[in-house]
Amino acid sequence: MRSRDMNNMKILTNGLIKENPIFVLLLGMCPTLATTTSAINGLSMGLATMFVLICSNIVISCIKNITPDKVRIPVFIVVIASFVTILQLCIKAFLPGIDKALGLFIPLIVVNCIILGRAEAFACKNTPLASMFDGIGIGLGFTFALTLLGMVRELLGAGSIFGFVLLPEVTNVLVFVLPPGAFITLGYIIAIVNQLKKG
Repeated sequence: MRSRDMNNMKILTNGLIKENPIFVLLLGMCPTLATTTSAINGLSMGLATMFVLICSNIVISCIKNITPDKVRIPVFIVVIASFVTILQLCIKAFLPGIDKALGLFIPLIVVNCIILGRAEAFACKNTPLASMFDGIGIGLGFTFALTLLGMVRELLGAGSIFGFVLLPEVTNVLVFVLPPGAFITLGYIIAIVNQLKKG
């Protein structure tokens, strides 16, 4: 039992550090660069993706033995799309501000390569419990990366974090809340992460 707990803990921490989808695997770049104009947008997108990832991992792991190989990928996409639809309807109903801010990127979670990749690489080969831990780990890593990127961009571009003003307006560098700022910020964060891994 203790060995299983240690294994689940290892799966959980893999997504945060060793297999971080943004800083290490460089997956899911479209929502990463497009939705991180602020910390709240990054956090919201990360949590939305994590919900879909956890739920789809569990379901795919449960149905893996009854899914024929020829239709495996279409079945995975239908499962993922079902959870994205549930998520989108809930966000529209209860969080209209987030729905307006993230817009098209919520439905695009269906084709996020992180979710399909984890379904193919992990969920269809492991137990539902291990798949849940994998979804939590990768989801937390993705959420952390998007939130950090959003915080840096918001601080440098608008002088605030989560809407709380920290820097005077004269220090704001508008480019950081524009698309080029996403590439610049992500590049520097990845460089710092790689340097820390070497040290």
